[in-house]
Amino acid sequence: MKPSFVSSFRRSLGKAKRKLKENLAGNSEDMFPLCPPLPLPEGVSEGQLFQFLQSVLVSDAPPQEMANYCTQDFRRFVYTYGLARNLSGQALELGANPYFTTFLLREFSPLQLTLANYFGSELDSLVSQSVNFRDFKTEKHNRVELKSYHFNIEQEKFPFQESQFDVVFFCEIIEHLLLDPVAVLREIKRILKPDGALILTTPNVSRLENVAKMIAGANIYDPYSGYGPYGRHNREYNKHELYLLLTYLGFEIETLFSADVHQNNAGNYIALSKLKPVLQAREQDLGQYLFVKAINSQPGHSKKPSFLYRSYPPEELE
Repeated sequence: MKPSFVSSFRRSLGKAKRKLKENLAGNSEDMFPLCPPLPLPEGVSEGQLFQFLQSVLVSDAPPQEMANYCTQDFRRFVYTYGLARNLSGQALELGANPYFTTFLLREFSPLQLTLANYFGSELDSLVSQSVNFRDFKTEKHNRVELKSYHFNIEQEKFPFQESQFDVVFFCEIIEHLLLDPVAVLREIKRILKPDGALILTTPNVSRLENVAKMIAGANIYDPYSGYGPYGRHNREYNKHELYLLLTYLGFEIETLFSADVHQNNAGNYIALSKLKPVLQAREQDLGQYLFVKAINSQPGHSKKPSFLYRSYPPEELE
């Protein structure tokens, strides 16, 4: 190449790179309201809360994996706590492991917690796990044995009495279910007191990143998991579907919002400035996760909602 041509080529390449950077740049939060303020406990800073949760370590879990999980999903744990911080009474936390939300609730809420987990095919009525943590007030390192009921929520009746709990936490579970989410929610409703609260969180299938991926021709489905069929997301939901599902079952939605909890990579797939005009009417629906507080207010329908089920006898659907 001749020197003049090389210089021109470099200038053109530099201009193209800058243009590409401009197109892909743009803070998603600047264009879309994806990060509501964190509902921190009174008198506690975000940094203090993060350091407290970072100290939580299940004894048989890889420390770096726990640290990475806490860092990535810290905001999700705090939003979940915020839905329940004014509640009291007996609470069941389904899928409590790895106990980040558990320790938030133990330290900063008056709820009396019962824990439940499911780790595989071998079932025991109660499973004990040793968890290390740093006491929030004294900052001394401590250890506690947490006991949890162990059962498969899709295949077994919950080992609890009717109307036993004031609150049930059903967080990051519904997207993993394989068989019949309505049956699981009916079991939750059975053990939940009238006017008790269901706290549900789940990834939002309509999140901004998924919209950008589909426009760019990328796949949004979860990979197959080495942890088996429950290790992947088998069915994700959006805000409207959760509203339809829960109201069908007799819950009254008190709070329903979406929020980002970790880095948003939508701008890696398409210029966010191009999405803004198209998605402005749905800007409240685009966060990475959905957060719901629903009240067990009335009897639900007895069939299956047809928007969520197919290939069932017609008399079972409505």
